[in-house]
This record gives sequence, structure tokens and C-alpha cells, in this order.
Amino acid sequence: MVGENIYDKIQEIFGEVPGTFSILEEKIDIDLQMKYFEFSRTIKKDLDAELVLKRKDLIFNFQQDVKERKSMFAMLASLEDVSAYRTIERYLKEGHQEIRNWAILALQESRMLLESKLLDENRVFISTGLGGKGSKLRYFVVLIGDEMGGFNDLQKRIINNEFEYILTRREAEIEKIEFLGQFATLVVMVPLKVSLKDVFRKAIHESNQYGNFLKSNFIITNVKELNLAEIKDFLKKQEQANPQQDQ
Repeated sequence: MVGENIYDKIQEIFGEVPGTFSILEEKIDIDLQMKYFEFSRTIKKDLDAELVLKRKDLIFNFQQDVKERKSMFAMLASLEDVSAYRTIERYLKEGHQEIRNWAILALQESRMLLESKLLDENRVFISTGLGGKGSKLRYFVVLIGDEMGGFNDLQKRIINNEFEYILTRREAEIEKIEFLGQFATLVVMVPLKVSLKDVFRKAIHESNQYGNFLKSNFIITNVKELNLAEIKDFLKKQEQANPQQDQ
């Protein structure tokens, strides 16, 4: 499951990569994101901006039905109005946890709308399940050891050192490395422009100079962090779909 380079996909869609884009920083479930943006599209029809602004404090009425409050967040996010943005922002600054992720998505949409208006240009919003920061996206990577027994201490050091060195040279950073039996998992922040396949293949190749202990295949996703059962299940399905492929 090697993810396609998102930078290339944006270029393919728009012809060139816009100079202004925004990355959702928080880790928010992809299904929730899809629900929010689908709902946001439908609620924009026949929107009464004046009425929405009059009712904007409804988002703080915790006795109100959650569906109604979710609707208000989406409606506020659809207005080119600073007070609408500030209202959503206040909800998050006050630390309310109920429907927090929904509010984060609304704030992001509101910010994008206002920035597009002020800058007089469209902005690209990039969101993934694992989030990111600045011009970097967060990815979850699974390396597969050649031995079922797992990695020894030397091999663990090699993985740490080689991946740190190669990723740093690409202005990427490792947030976490864990070893789960035959698998090494990494959480990494990688700039949009970096070719994911190239950088991880290079790091695997360099690590294997010290004993050929990593398989060439690897898993990379920006949807979620996988647990051990999910990793094994994915590889099993891949093996069934491609029985001749080296796992």
C-alpha cells in the first residue's frame, strides 16, 4: 500500500501546484471528514446569512440537539464573515470537547473561505486522517523484516540510523519508531514534494547493505496508524491478491 505522491496528484488535477495551500494538522478520522464536507456542501443551498449570524451562539447551547449544533457549525463555516470564524474559534479556544473534531473542520473551512476572499485566489485544502503541519504530511510506515523472529538490537540501530539520515536529508522527520516482532513501524512527517516511494526504497536499500534483513515491500498510509492485527490482515489480503509477489 504505497501511497501516491499527493503533490503530483495536485499537479495532475490543477495543471500546476497552487502557491497557497493549507494542511489540516489534526488527526481526524477520514469517515468523519467525508461526512462533514458532504454535509457542508448540501447545507450551503439557500443559506440565510443574516439568520445564521443571529443564531451563531447556538453552538454553545449544550442542551440543544447535537445535529442542530453540527448544522450551525457548518453554516457558520459557509459564510464569508469574520464574526462567524471568531465564533467557531472561540468554541475551540474554550476547550469544549463535544463534537470538537467537527468544529475543527468547520474552522478550517471558514479560514480557507476568508483567506481565498482576502487574497482573491483559490486555496487548496489538504486533509488526511493523520494530519500534518506546514508543508508536511504525516504518514504511517510499516517495514517488513525478512525473519519471522523479529529484529535484533543491531538491526534496530541500523533502521534508526539509516532512516533518520535519509529522511533528514529530504527535510522529513521521524516522530516515532516502534518494533513489533517482524515489523518496524514509523510515524514520519514528509514534505509534499518528496517522492515517498523513492525515499523509503532508498532507506531500505541502505539498511540492507548491512545484511539484507528488510523486504523491499513496505506499507505506507496517511489514513491511520495500523495496529499489529491490521498490518497482518492487510498483508494477508495482499498475498491472496498477488500470490507471486514478494511480501
